Amino acid sequence: MFSCLLLGLLALFFFQSSVSADHQGLSPENLLVITAATEETDGFNRFMRTAREFNYTVRVLGLGEQWKGGDVARTVGGGQKVRWLKAELLKHSDNKDLVVLFVDSYDVIFASGPEELLSKFSRLAHRVVFSAEGFCWPDQRLASKYPEVHSGKRFLNSGGFIGFSTDLSLMIQQWKYKDNDDDQLFYTKIYLDKKQRAKFNMTLDHRSRIFQNLNGAVEEVVLKFERSTVRARNVAFDSLPVIVHGNGPTKLQLNYLGNYVPSAWTFESGCGICDEDLLFFNEAPEEKMPLVYIGVFIEHATPFMEEFLDRLTTLNYPAARLRLFVHNNVVYHEQHIQRFWERHRARFPNARLVGPEENLQENKARAMFVDACKKDPECDYYFSIDSDVALTNPDTLRILIEENKSVIAPMLSKHGKLWSNFWGALSPEGFYSRSEDYIEIVQAKRIGLWNVPYITQAYLMKGSVLRSKLSQVSLYVDEGMDADMVFCRSIRDQGVFMFVSNRDEFGRLVASTNFNTSRLHPDMWQIFDNPLDWKEKYISENYSKIFEDENNFVEQPCPDVYWFPAFSEKMCDHLVETMEHNGQWSGGAHKDERLAGGYENVPTVDIHMNQIEFEKEWLKFLKEYIAPVTEKLYPGYFPKVQLGHQRVAQFRHQREAQSSSTVLCVQAQAIMNFVVRYRPDEQPSLRPHHDSSTFTINVALNSKGIDYEGGGCRFLRYDCQVESPRKGWSFMHPGRLTHYHEGLPTTRGTRYIMVSFVDP
Repeated sequence: MFSCLLLGLLALFFFQSSVSADHQGLSPENLLVITAATEETDGFNRFMRTAREFNYTVRVLGLGEQWKGGDVARTVGGGQKVRWLKAELLKHSDNKDLVVLFVDSYDVIFASGPEELLSKFSRLAHRVVFSAEGFCWPDQRLASKYPEVHSGKRFLNSGGFIGFSTDLSLMIQQWKYKDNDDDQLFYTKIYLDKKQRAKFNMTLDHRSRIFQNLNGAVEEVVLKFERSTVRARNVAFDSLPVIVHGNGPTKLQLNYLGNYVPSAWTFESGCGICDEDLLFFNEAPEEKMPLVYIGVFIEHATPFMEEFLDRLTTLNYPAARLRLFVHNNVVYHEQHIQRFWERHRARFPNARLVGPEENLQENKARAMFVDACKKDPECDYYFSIDSDVALTNPDTLRILIEENKSVIAPMLSKHGKLWSNFWGALSPEGFYSRSEDYIEIVQAKRIGLWNVPYITQAYLMKGSVLRSKLSQVSLYVDEGMDADMVFCRSIRDQGVFMFVSNRDEFGRLVASTNFNTSRLHPDMWQIFDNPLDWKEKYISENYSKIFEDENNFVEQPCPDVYWFPAFSEKMCDHLVETMEHNGQWSGGAHKDERLAGGYENVPTVDIHMNQIEFEKEWLKFLKEYIAPVTEKLYPGYFPKVQLGHQRVAQFRHQREAQSSSTVLCVQAQAIMNFVVRYRPDEQPSLRPHHDSSTFTINVALNSKGIDYEGGGCRFLRYDCQVESPRKGWSFMHPGRLTHYHEGLPTTRGTRYIMVSFVDP
């Protein structure tokens, strides 16, 4: 009995010694990577990029051939790969020194180079090594036949294996099945046959030293940032796999890892692949620029519509190479479309406008517009943009085209929030899930091109991809699903990558939740929800120069009376029109029921801000735009503030990316805020008086010499008067004690001013 045991141990020793000898001196020159691919998909190009980075020698089987291996994403199949490999290995069957690595390509990336691969293969001390996973596929009945494994994954996966060409060739010559038979089942039966397992000296990479299959192991794999490179680390086995395989339903996780591994993005260098394969049109004549179809979608009432439409005309792109399609599903916005069309009809002579009267559903409108590009062989790109996109970068189209991606979106987010036009990950149910890097991408702490599972609101697609990979796909229409969800699922299912770029500032998203179209000029109320858009529309373009060039943009016509630009002309017009539309002007009498005491000592014909429900918006304006000027012009004085917490539950949404629902409001105190109207036949002037304020602002809302004659303000103590107020400019002067003043008579027309008594 002892002698038999001794003989067995000696045999095992000599066998392992023989294997070790075979592995000695393994050289990258004797390594051949073989993969299979019928077309150069985005996944294939990613695979080849990582292979080139580590100087792997790759032989691709099947390019240009028709795939007959079945729908391997949903069921069994893949035998066609074995047939190709069988023929290829016959060419190398006599090369005893050649090591062959076979891997899939569409869902595989390399994380390290040939030296590490061969070193780990050598340490496993077997002639053939297959990757391992935690699921027994495709026949679970075979699970019990697998050898027991005390640590690691037990079951064979055929998406990656490595071995000497002589052994692999001999093993694969056994294939005699159909192209749509299952390749993994074929290899599994060989492995489970003890005689064959011993004959070919086969094992599995149980602890993911070489191969990392992600299916069933997503939670085990994290990014490990090393110096100028990134690895996928298996924390369960403390290993750094050389090859990462997104098998089964883990394609999106592989895409996430592929945004970093091996050097797509690092902390040291940032984006390592962003400048690859770029297109440039700097010197191209206009007539040679790509033809772009633009689909514009107005599916809900949206603030700042005029500005949105006008930005279409400021794109830095030849108008002759644009084809415009507009779907407006909102009756309220018909007026904006009409004005836009009247001004720019000549710029877009071939435009197609579809209004609410056609009752065309959103998903069908989107399908109709993208189909127009599909059917036109000259359509190079299709650009889709929704009305809640403020595309402030006029070079957006050129930038996206130059990135040379099948589908790409500019990164956009709501101002001051984490709500954006992309998702970094999906939940198991296919809805929003926050990826680990989402916040840093939105906040531009990581800048690059990001392969993501969901984009919306603005994106560019290649016409060639629409007419090939997506030609038979319904991109937007599926009963019971929103158009954006259908679109992204359809793109993912075809293996087309969707990228979002935050390499440039493109603009932002406009919030429309609280947009009330019952108001005459509803954009005026958007100072909280869309502060940047509100500023661009309603604040003077010269306002910021107050702080940059005080000498030229702040005047002092009288002692301690400052004059500076505040409102845009549009704000002046909208405020006047809103007041006239309200029409509840006071009679200019002392008795005034709007006031707490019911009496006004120095009455005017006016409308208070709270009468048009604009009080909190006005206080926000004072806090954001008047208080900073006050602190600059009156050093040492700080306007009083009142603190309050205002719930903003209306901002909540199932896709909201910001968890907090509380906003801290800090507002200047101003109880009296009103628009005054002066007319020769109504109230032409105002008698001398002090204001009930620490300081007063007085904004001219229309133009002298055009809208009225006369008017102005006289400060009696200084015998100083200002007779030509500029529209949109504000006076700021002390209220009590020193600046006794009067309103000079308006002799013709109607004069409007906006007055606030600040810090009463």
